[in-house]
Amino acid sequence: MSDLLAGLGIALVLEGLLWALAPDTARRVVTDIANRGNGPIQTFALIAVAMGVFFVWLARG
Repeated sequence: MSDLLAGLGIALVLEGLLWALAPDTARRVVTDIANRGNGPIQTFALIAVAMGVFFVWLARG
């Protein structure tokens, strides 16, 4: 459970840094994503999930 909380904390830090350091860029990225179709978004999401699983596998061996 502590690993899950640590992972969520890291995700929130990274997400917060983007909005804190470059809010205009973050807003532009969100707008660009909203204007795209579902296909590219789903492809990116599946790649992100696969990378996340791979990184956890590397860390946990």
